[in-house]
Amino acid sequence: MGVKLKTQKSSIEILKSNKIKKINLSTKPYPGFPTDLQAQLMVLMTRAEGISKIKESIFENRFMHVPELKRMGANINIKNKTAVVKGPSKLTGAEVMATDLRASVSLVLAGLVADNRTIINRIYHLDRGYEFLEKKLKNCKARIKRI
Repeated sequence: MGVKLKTQKSSIEILKSNKIKKINLSTKPYPGFPTDLQAQLMVLMTRAEGISKIKESIFENRFMHVPELKRMGANINIKNKTAVVKGPSKLTGAEVMATDLRASVSLVLAGLVADNRTIINRIYHLDRGYEFLEKKLKNCKARIKRI
């Protein structure tokens, strides 16, 4: 995907990448690509040049975040269990609704790269899997607060 990483014995440093490359992938059981990460990866693909495809082959209804990302300006269409992401998309802040844990964190990520303010409703989903998320993101210089 063109993401630049520096790996060390006990850490990974992610460097800003100005050019994200498109990808095609399918979720698979371990050791394949995890379905739990496809929503987050989809947000990254909104920054990629070209058309990326993410096929969800494990769970139905795992694309619940797509309408909310589209509300923010993402160019995503669903066809036969495959999300087709045309990028790059300029995301703009919007009021969106989290539907589950994975969708909620993808909306946080989208909000971090979007222009203007994003409000995410039903964030109780986040608390089931991301302890102290606001504090951790603030440590990365994110402007985020719980209201």
